[in-house]
Amino acid sequence: MHTTVFERNAPSDGVIRESLAGSRNGVYWLDGLDTPAHPTLTGDHAADLVIVGGGYTGLWTALRAKERDPDRSVVVIEARTVGWAASGRNGGFCESSLTHGYENGLRRWPDELAQLERLGHQNLDEIGRTVQRYGLDAEFERTGTLSVAVEPHQLAWLAEEEGMLDAAATRALVDSPTYLGGAWERESTALVHPAKLALELARAAAELGVEIFEHSRVTGIDPGPVVRTPAGSVRTRHVALATNVFPSLLARNTLMTVPVYDYVLMTEPLTSEQRASIGWEGRQGVADLANQFHYYRQSADGRILFGGYDAVYHPGRKVRAAYEERPQSFRTLASHFFTTFPQLAGLRFSHRWAGAIDSCSRFCAFYGTARKGTVAYAAGFTGLGVGASRFGADVMLDLLSGEKTERTELQMVRERPLPFPPEPATSIGVNLVRWSMDRADHNEGRRNLLLKTLDAVGMGFDS
Repeated sequence: MHTTVFERNAPSDGVIRESLAGSRNGVYWLDGLDTPAHPTLTGDHAADLVIVGGGYTGLWTALRAKERDPDRSVVVIEARTVGWAASGRNGGFCESSLTHGYENGLRRWPDELAQLERLGHQNLDEIGRTVQRYGLDAEFERTGTLSVAVEPHQLAWLAEEEGMLDAAATRALVDSPTYLGGAWERESTALVHPAKLALELARAAAELGVEIFEHSRVTGIDPGPVVRTPAGSVRTRHVALATNVFPSLLARNTLMTVPVYDYVLMTEPLTSEQRASIGWEGRQGVADLANQFHYYRQSADGRILFGGYDAVYHPGRKVRAAYEERPQSFRTLASHFFTTFPQLAGLRFSHRWAGAIDSCSRFCAFYGTARKGTVAYAAGFTGLGVGASRFGADVMLDLLSGEKTERTELQMVRERPLPFPPEPATSIGVNLVRWSMDRADHNEGRRNLLLKTLDAVGMGFDS
């Protein structure tokens, strides 16, 4: 086993400690936003379509439903506030991939991968057109992603990419001594302000006539269907479930996802000298090629978001605010940040936060219907839902309409992933996989028997 670049070139404990000293546990994206309040659902109502969940998937479903049929009455019911969970706290990478990367798609659906890639690029193009059509103030930038090799064995993976860059060319784009090579895919990624995107989707949907209710936790779906909350109900023709990482309202989906926590740091704004020291004029999103990978990007006000690496599962499938404060993960991220950019030593982090990702065993969303076709669901986006959530919205609307479309005929849409086992097997398995992926990063990417076995049964993942 060899040491990684982040272990060989780790900064001092003092640098790490000072960088985190003034940070606060809070989501940078949610600071200072004008967040219109929506009423709580009380009393009995009726609508053509009820959407459970006020994040990206639910809001895209509402917007697309009204675009398809302006006369359709649509209600969105959110347990907390619009965009407060994953949709307001992610890294803001809006990807074209519907399959959580090319390799994951190739392993699972090789015969329709070209079609999935085309649909994914169309979906990202449509997101851009929607931003223009409704004037969404979401800081949408079509920057692409710079994938970087930080270990010698990763160069072989890069060689499969078009337009591979050597170390000098990569560092001319973004200057880090850890970079051994790179590839800039210019069309597959846009960057957004995550919370603004959620709020602006809600605004656009409301302007089209969608009713949005907040602080209204759905407690069940009765025959009819009737969607119930503690203080009210909505009788409807169709229900779209967009509950993301939170427990499904359908028993069949109880074991289909697990919440995995992702941790993030945001720096203070860089000075002009600090900015000059790293270059990064193209404002690309950046991700390295490790199994336990980092992703990072610039904000509109000149900060750097740095996240990833740790993906932590807490036993019991629980989503709890207490899990968002994990000093070990923040110290690791700070260490890796200054290994990546040693020229920024002295820079401080202003915010630290975490969010739960709805991970499923195939690492991209799955879809289906229940209750004789009156209820549709999309879940399991596994961290790439910023863009794919719009596609998921169209899939749910297609399924509820009962029509056959190019989307509903996809094998990816028609089949379900394997469920996770009950506890304690899930905790044991997730932690073994996490350990194995870390070992692979320390062993030139070589996968052990556990990872190879998971690959063989369709539960493997190659980031």
